[in-house]
Amino acid sequence: MTAFSAASPHAPKNPGALTYEQAGVNYDQVDPIKLLAQQSAKATAAQLAQHGLSEIVASRGESAYVLDIGPFYLASIVECLGTKILVADAVYRETGKSFYAAIAQDTIAMAVNDLITVGATPLIVQAYWAAGGSDWFAEKKRAADLIAGWKAACEISGVSWGGGETPALAGVVEGGTIDLGASCVGLVNPKSRLSLGDNLVPGDAIVMLASSGIHANGVSLARKLTERLANGYQTDMGNGETFGEALLAPTTLYAPVTEALAKADVAVHYCVNITGHGWRKLLRHTSELTYRIHTVPPVPPVLAFMQREAKLDNAEAYGTLNMGAGFAFFVAADQAEKTVAIAKSRGIEAWVVGRVEAGPKQVVIEPIGVTYGSDDLKLR
Repeated sequence: MTAFSAASPHAPKNPGALTYEQAGVNYDQVDPIKLLAQQSAKATAAQLAQHGLSEIVASRGESAYVLDIGPFYLASIVECLGTKILVADAVYRETGKSFYAAIAQDTIAMAVNDLITVGATPLIVQAYWAAGGSDWFAEKKRAADLIAGWKAACEISGVSWGGGETPALAGVVEGGTIDLGASCVGLVNPKSRLSLGDNLVPGDAIVMLASSGIHANGVSLARKLTERLANGYQTDMGNGETFGEALLAPTTLYAPVTEALAKADVAVHYCVNITGHGWRKLLRHTSELTYRIHTVPPVPPVLAFMQREAKLDNAEAYGTLNMGAGFAFFVAADQAEKTVAIAKSRGIEAWVVGRVEAGPKQVVIEPIGVTYGSDDLKLR
């Protein structure tokens, strides 16, 4: 079981701007239940003692749950794809183009990219594919693409696909679609690779890695935006690419970078998978520190299009979407450029974007004049 989390929305100020609540996501309703679940989950940790095991308390509220099993730590996570499958379904119906291999990679990435934040090497992935009816699996092309994409993403991430569950849930899952989820287990070995922020200090550098686009967060907003577009998913964004196909670029898998950093003896003090809550995720650790950003990565065309068409100001855009940065490392300043070089050697663009400072808990994004304070992210 992974740690539950909750967050408060950052309300947009622009008239006519789309909100997550308009897209069907209301954190004011969901968050109290998440927090209650987190409190109840914490009470169950006592059950581990009967097995001679113990949890790493600091991992609760992080992206993966960590267990001390003696010679190394065991980390685990469960995640789901969310509504991006509906975009793939729509584009498939409208064009006949299958993006189910890409959607498979998205699902793997949701789990693996969370697991690696604690310093774990991912080992095993399990699949959860719940269809709205058995007929989903009877359509051979999309099913074969899903399987091929799942296998390929496992190979990129260096994990074994252990198995999974494929229920047909008519009446629970909408007919004609499928709900995708994945769990992942990994090891933190040696234990010194654990990165829960214990060594996070003022002076550390912040290194961000490029995203491939929207990844799998903020898709409900994108789907709502599509209703405003005259040509829907087939809208040309002005660069010859349609909105729907741009949304379906598969999420970048960052495990090759974390493994390469470990082999190069780069000590990672903390990691953040920039998914839901956008750049507010930089506030995830409990420390009272200021994260000052002096450089912002280029914004992918699909996210720039979304910001413009949804009338999002910078505070809302960067507080909801990844805006071109899918993952962040906090490392000693003298290892920042090495971190960038290693990421680039794995085919992923990276930048030294800022530094950690003593001060109040906040993210100050200087180039766009946006600041997020401690009240803008509530994970614990």
